[in-house]
Amino acid sequence: MHVAVTGSTGLIGSALVRLLVAEGHTVTRLTRSEPRGSSGSVREARWDPAAGTVDAGALAGTDALVHLAGKAISSGRWTRKVKREIRESRVRGTGLLAETMAGMADGPKVLVSASGIHYYGDRGDEVLTEQSRPGEGFLAEVCQAWERAADPARAAGLRVVHVRTGPAQTTAGGSLPRQLPLFRLGLGGRFGSGRQWWSWIALDDVVGIYRHALVTDGLEGAVNATAPNPVTNAEFTTTLARVLGRPALAPVPKLGPRLVLGEMAEELLFSSIRVKPEATLARGYEFRWPELEPTLRHLLNRPAAA
Repeated sequence: MHVAVTGSTGLIGSALVRLLVAEGHTVTRLTRSEPRGSSGSVREARWDPAAGTVDAGALAGTDALVHLAGKAISSGRWTRKVKREIRESRVRGTGLLAETMAGMADGPKVLVSASGIHYYGDRGDEVLTEQSRPGEGFLAEVCQAWERAADPARAAGLRVVHVRTGPAQTTAGGSLPRQLPLFRLGLGGRFGSGRQWWSWIALDDVVGIYRHALVTDGLEGAVNATAPNPVTNAEFTTTLARVLGRPALAPVPKLGPRLVLGEMAEELLFSSIRVKPEATLARGYEFRWPELEPTLRHLLNRPAAA
């Protein structure tokens, strides 16, 4: 295949590009900086979502487009300006790509676009699948608008997949490396009550699901990129501490993160989102890492418990 990718230097994008290249596919990175030309099976082309421009010529002849670009939701306190940037970076870019693809006779026929499990909002113990109704809150609204922005491609008869991703577990980035220093000192612990559900996933499986979405004809709509066995925050922190051979006796009360991070803390740390990848499994994806403890032991190079 020939696959165009936005957000190709991010955590998921860089891992996906490595996998595609290793399998013999050609990749065109869509970048906002000046393209550096081709290097083997990897090419670069220009796009500028803020200006509403994309090099349609570079998309001609490609089979699919994976859209991962968007401002990081944990990059700083959610001021009004930051919230606007988070939303616009997703909705405007997705709309530009969907409209461009819809108007091309020789462009990509598949759009696999990132989304997030915050689509479902804070739902307590409710089990959520791809068929569940959307939720409420800032990130829920962002995810819903993000997915709607792909409508022009869908209306043109192109295959569109929304990958609703949970927190990716890897030592290369994301939340895990930020937690490790305290947990290694025995100073880690649950957030608040710890009863909120965390629908985690190994980075290997996130990339695997994107690949699955690319190559599975007929797969359309939303798929959840979360492990089939979600855990509560208390279970996650207890498991991480056990893998490291440390106690987890220092819970983090809600007040501290709320004072420092405001609304972002409420949605990212204390929301309860219990997701099952029902459609993902039904369409034949097999998880490499379905259980949390073996995943963390693999990532942290810790032997299995005796």
